[in-house]
Amino acid sequence: MSARRRYWLMKSEPDAFSIDDLQRVGTEPWNGVRNYQARNFMRDGMQVGDGVLFYHSNTAVPGIVGTATVASKAYPDATQFDPKSDYYDPKSSHEEPRWFLVDVAFDRKLGRTISLDEIKQHADRLGEEFALIRRGNRLSVFPVTAAQWKHLLSLE
Repeated sequence: MSARRRYWLMKSEPDAFSIDDLQRVGTEPWNGVRNYQARNFMRDGMQVGDGVLFYHSNTAVPGIVGTATVASKAYPDATQFDPKSDYYDPKSSHEEPRWFLVDVAFDRKLGRTISLDEIKQHADRLGEEFALIRRGNRLSVFPVTAAQWKHLLSLE
């Protein structure tokens, strides 16, 4: 018996890595996450086959722009060991890595962006625990319930 499929929202700035970039490459390591809680979600929670809502952040119209699938188990993020990388962490070592990532595979682009403003209009349905609309949330990776996943994609 396999574990039930889980769902996640993963944010990326489109100038750094967009849904179009993911579509072009097919599968990509989700590197550069430097928040312990987001890291823990990837390292401890994500399983191959889990669904991902791909969210463009820090853009004129932030919102959900596509879906993807978790394509690997978590493994150490190599950028933490590279002094030339923006994500270098001198306190991390190969023996005791601090930062982990998963590979993410493209599924599809949405027919339109489901904007943050539109998502906020559904706060009652999504619930106050939905991290994207909670004040002060800065996580780039967080869980989404099956009901939230279904509702958000129904907005397309």
